[in-house]
Amino acid sequence: MSTQNLLTGACTSSAPTPPEADGGDRTPLADAADAAEELYRLRDTFFPRDPGEKAAALRARTDAALALLDALPSEQKKSPQLRGVYEFLRGKILDVFPDYHKEAEDHLSKAVKLNPSLVDAWLCLGNCIWKKGDLSAAKNCFSLALGKGPDKKILCQISMLERSMAQGSADQALLVEESIKHAKEAIMLDIRDGNSWYNLGNAYLTSFFVGGAWDHTKLHHSVKAYQNAEKDQTMNLNPDLYYNCATADKYLENYERALRGFEVAALKDPGLGADIEVQKIISLLDKLENAMKGQLRTKKLASFVSSLSGVKLKSSHKKATIATLSEGLNKAVAVLGKVVLFIRHENVAPLYYLICDFKRSYFILSVYGLHNDASDFCSTCGPRAWTSGAWSV
Repeated sequence: MSTQNLLTGACTSSAPTPPEADGGDRTPLADAADAAEELYRLRDTFFPRDPGEKAAALRARTDAALALLDALPSEQKKSPQLRGVYEFLRGKILDVFPDYHKEAEDHLSKAVKLNPSLVDAWLCLGNCIWKKGDLSAAKNCFSLALGKGPDKKILCQISMLERSMAQGSADQALLVEESIKHAKEAIMLDIRDGNSWYNLGNAYLTSFFVGGAWDHTKLHHSVKAYQNAEKDQTMNLNPDLYYNCATADKYLENYERALRGFEVAALKDPGLGADIEVQKIISLLDKLENAMKGQLRTKKLASFVSSLSGVKLKSSHKKATIATLSEGLNKAVAVLGKVVLFIRHENVAPLYYLICDFKRSYFILSVYGLHNDASDFCSTCGPRAWTSGAWSV
């Protein structure tokens, strides 16, 4: 799967509230702050089928928000504090697009120099610098922002950045564990915040892939975090939440839930490629079904079964067949089987095999932690079985 929606960061849509005029009247600076909020809300919730339509809408909103700043009376940006807010909003508005914008960085840099206590300016500056690939400088900005006090948004951004830093790093596993730690710290600050739970789900899902795509515990943690994120109604407009949760379900072989999740993601953002994932799952399930239907001729099957008689177990496990297994984990037993067919598909895990045991029963074996085809025979200790006729190791 693409890791783009797991690793990248974006400037958060929060902004400091500019002071109102005497008597409680709104100021043009406050109106510009609201326009910036609406601009980022559009970015995060508007997913038309044509990406050009979104780009045009963002450009129009950006021009309108900048026009509000251009119309500010000079007295509303005289003091360092107000000028800092002005520079922050201008930089934030310019940084709404996915690509790096030098002018946005310049304005955000001015903002933190004029008002070093402006936490959201540090946060947006870090994201802007991240876009140009300077990850260490971006983390420094986030760390300076976090130094002003605990903040769930900053912790989430640090968590995402650490996952990005992990790519190609010798300390990949350590950085992903740090990402999980910071994601949990964000949740501790607000246990009901859906974005923090979503970020934790992404951290666990990344950890699954970094660890070799075999540890189901990471997947279960990931799905649980995504389910907690869904409880926050503000997350319902996030197509990546449904896409990533469906991805975790896919690798857990919860294909019915995965299909539902990808279908929801496709409806919310047609450009995400979730419809392709739906077709991949349907294709895989068809292959598995066809493999089970393709029975060997009696003579060849007898040859397969007889070849199992000479295989000896090298453990204390009791020899079993697929028919004697109970649903769930089967401890202290081992199933001997002959590999009939390796079933090729497009996912990195698991590997699928059509197996025949010595009682001439066929079943599908899913194997995690391997990246190459297996040998002709297999003996599996402590298999986990499903009533569908599939089991995994």
